[in-house]
Amino acid sequence: MSKVPSVDFDRAIGALRRDGWVVIRQKGSRIRLQKTTPEGVMKLAVPAHRPIKRSTPAHILKHARLSVDRFLDLL
Repeated sequence: MSKVPSVDFDRAIGALRRDGWVVIRQKGSRIRLQKTTPEGVMKLAVPAHRPIKRSTPAHILKHARLSVDRFLDLL
């Protein structure tokens, strides 16, 4: 398993969009996304920072139920 890279928010948003996430709104420096799954609607927020601190993408991937390797493929 790879380490979570430090990425800019626009690259992270692009990868999440390729995984089926939809940007629903932005308020300040937080971009809200959601994804509909058979289990229900999942929501998460991504900070609009360049770059996002390494620990933040790890939490985002956990909430998005994505592996690091899958995320790297989507980048």
